[in-house]
Amino acid sequence: MVLADEEHTITQLVTSLGLEDRWRVIEHFAEYGSWNRETVERQLLRTADEHRPARCGRYRTVAVDDTKSHRTSADVWGTCTFHESTARSPNRAETVRAHNWVVLGELVPGQPWTYLPLASRLYCRQKQLPSGERFQTKTRQAAELLRETDAESATPVLAAFDGAYANETVIRPCLQPAPGKRPIHIVTRLRKDARLYRVPAAGAKSPRGGRPRKWGQRLPAPQHHGQWNVRWQRGKAYLYGRVRKFRYKCRECCWSVTGATQPMRAFVFDVEGYAKPWYTITSAPDLSVAQVVAVFAARFRQEDGFRDHKQRLGMEQCRAWTKEPVLRTFQAQLVAQALLRLVQFRLQRQRRHRHWWTPPPWNPQKAHPSILDLRRLFWKHRGRFSHLVLRLENFAKPPQAHCPCGKATARAA
Repeated sequence: MVLADEEHTITQLVTSLGLEDRWRVIEHFAEYGSWNRETVERQLLRTADEHRPARCGRYRTVAVDDTKSHRTSADVWGTCTFHESTARSPNRAETVRAHNWVVLGELVPGQPWTYLPLASRLYCRQKQLPSGERFQTKTRQAAELLRETDAESATPVLAAFDGAYANETVIRPCLQPAPGKRPIHIVTRLRKDARLYRVPAAGAKSPRGGRPRKWGQRLPAPQHHGQWNVRWQRGKAYLYGRVRKFRYKCRECCWSVTGATQPMRAFVFDVEGYAKPWYTITSAPDLSVAQVVAVFAARFRQEDGFRDHKQRLGMEQCRAWTKEPVLRTFQAQLVAQALLRLVQFRLQRQRRHRHWWTPPPWNPQKAHPSILDLRRLFWKHRGRFSHLVLRLENFAKPPQAHCPCGKATARAA
């Protein structure tokens, strides 16, 4: 995946490594080979947990979103039809066929933040579900991915996602875990007309008598934040490529999505360079305001990761048609992208390798390495990788022994 120049086909992969005589073997493995995908996900989660260079406070920050990989044939396993606006893509038909992936990745703090894809699930619409498959909504898949990440993480998890996942199906399992599990705190977008309430006082009764109040007094919606009895405050944080100043209002409240017993912090951010305010809500009580707005803005790094996945690692060029090759190819691409970034972190920590890349002549202002820069680093060593592949192939073959009858038999390991 990393060493291919343009199209990520098996023919180009073996050609780039000089292994044309191994084409049939690799093609057979791509079609019929197998591995335990769940085990690979768990190991990648543990590897990223051990080698990531920074945390956001005491949290491991992850992001969840979905992306589409367009396919042209209805015979490809797991595809669904989707309607797309012609204004967004004028050269594409309104109805397209695609794989829809729910992807979880880690957001590593820095300037800029870095995205590491870790796990994924393929979503299929119920009416177009392949036979023998169990239907799950995208929000249910997102909740399962977050829970599995928390189970493998040594530190608490902080989940960041857009408003499409800010509903009870995702948030309730995060904040109200099963006995013995840690809560997963969240940072997400808040609707401008969200229902917010004061935190109810313990034992407060209804003004008309009767049972104690479950919800506190209704608060003005975020779009009416001018009616909040709090003052604007100021701060600054690294947002979208540079340090920006912002004003903010913060309000302790309860949110209709999380329930009357879960205290939340609702924010309205007026960020330098943006005409519209940002409405954000979090359940993490120990995050600073700068950390909250930085995590909220860092979600966009996952979109950059999707772009790299499509343009640099061949998501849109997948030639798989059946179930297992479709699932395994996507996971192999995720693992390749994550390991490239982990290699980048290791090179940056080693003083003798700090200058492993240089800005290109056509963009001397470039300040940070990209996935393409990491791939170019590997391209310089294609010959050594081809020798490595050959040695691994020979190492994997069991030694041969000859029985008295003259027939060669494989010696037991």
